Amino acid sequence: MVTPPIHTNRIIIVGAGLGALYAALKLTPRPVLMISPETLGEGASSAWAQGGVAAAMGKGDTAALHAEDTVKAGAGTVDARVARQVTEEARAHIAALTQLGTPFDRDDDGGYVLSREAAHSFARVVRVHGDQAGREIMEALIAEVEQTPSVQVMEGVLATRLEVKDGNVTGIWIQSSSKDASRPVLISGLAYLLAGGGSGGLFALTTNPPRIRGQVIGFAARAGAMMADTEFVQFHPTALDVGKDPAPLATEALRGAGATLINKDGKRFMLDVHPDAELAPRDIVARAIFAHTQAGMRPMLDTRDAIGAKIIEEYPAVAKYCEDAGIDPVTEPIPVAAAAHYHMGGIDTAADGRASLGNLWVCGEASSTGLHGANRLASNGLLEALVYARSCAESIVGSLSVEPAKAADAISVKFKTGGTAPKPELVAKLRKTMTDNVGVVRNAAGLKKALLDIAALEATDKDCEPFLNMTATATLIAAAALLRKESRGGHFRDDFPDAKPDMAHRSHVTLEQAMKVRTKIFEEAQ
Repeated sequence: MVTPPIHTNRIIIVGAGLGALYAALKLTPRPVLMISPETLGEGASSAWAQGGVAAAMGKGDTAALHAEDTVKAGAGTVDARVARQVTEEARAHIAALTQLGTPFDRDDDGGYVLSREAAHSFARVVRVHGDQAGREIMEALIAEVEQTPSVQVMEGVLATRLEVKDGNVTGIWIQSSSKDASRPVLISGLAYLLAGGGSGGLFALTTNPPRIRGQVIGFAARAGAMMADTEFVQFHPTALDVGKDPAPLATEALRGAGATLINKDGKRFMLDVHPDAELAPRDIVARAIFAHTQAGMRPMLDTRDAIGAKIIEEYPAVAKYCEDAGIDPVTEPIPVAAAAHYHMGGIDTAADGRASLGNLWVCGEASSTGLHGANRLASNGLLEALVYARSCAESIVGSLSVEPAKAADAISVKFKTGGTAPKPELVAKLRKTMTDNVGVVRNAAGLKKALLDIAALEATDKDCEPFLNMTATATLIAAAALLRKESRGGHFRDDFPDAKPDMAHRSHVTLEQAMKVRTKIFEEAQ
């Protein structure tokens, strides 16, 4: 028996991270329904962000210089207009978060403590307790949301599919996010905002929370939304190589504070790779780390001389990760590896956050705004989520034909048994093929193998919507990577190791187009 559709006069937000929370507050007092697969505050990449929020707030720094660094890091595919817009808003969002109670680090004069991270020409990353920015910002936003009557949070619920009519989103299918799943339920609202994270968890070696496996990007793609820059995945150079899944992260701020990268022989190897050494763009550092790992040279992050015992108090998250792994960072270097960290690509979004489907907006890592290009500038991720959460909220309000009532009935869903959840063994195989064939270094043979593997895995479980969303996003990444026959930013192909000037532009693809690439590979293999 099918559960009847549910209608609400609320604006529906999928996700519960920074972008989702901030947008919900910006929509106040209009009624909002947030759909969260976890308890609020858990399972979101935002809460795991260690670096902070990039903002030009230091002496001599400007938004224009921040935008210039963003464009430079993006390796030729950043939308300069978007970079200017985002960087110009940065200060205002730092002020707003401060007003909400975020305890940003301050100096003795009350100014913000700023850290320098890779590819920034200034120290401009506003942080909290060293490496606690994501968690502390989330806590401030959650506290505010919990005091906001217009926002209802539905926890333990997973969005799996969009309902579309005549090119417009008219509803969203949801099910229980428990391992037993449930039968899907269709819920419709006034407008739809996707803020459900990226795709890093599609890779076996990742820094992302377990839920972040491309599901939101996947179901938007399956509904026909245009995608952009899906080949560009950023691999963080310094995930702790201690056998954990997800891999704990050693924040880039450590290198900004002088930590160095050494190999098993104690040699500082980045000096031979790039003039900026450890503070070179992330893709360059990640490839150097990967090469040393592949060669058995055991890359390590050495914080001993530059930071020493201060790491315990100034970077408590990293210190705790090391302690759990039996490493003393005060006296020992920390083993590291390059891990999938951030997806620059995603659902193609306009300046106001609109997707190509009507009545649909996107903010945060699930979106592709043109800000990051081929290689995200460190700590621009949280900033982008804030800027586009505001843009989306304003655009949604402007699009509504009538102003929604200031109150709406709370939604209650009783899920029925009988749904399907992804099979762990299939997810593990998908993640392995992504790391093995669509990882830090790519080539045609590996990408074709990945597409064939993805197709085979998908064929074994055609009825599981959450898994189909994962395979859709994996297909988009691999197909776009195969089509881009060059190396640029986070996308590196050893069969096309150089950047091609005529390809210094963003890419756009639909799932239908990516599937045609996959089908062609299958036919060639027969």
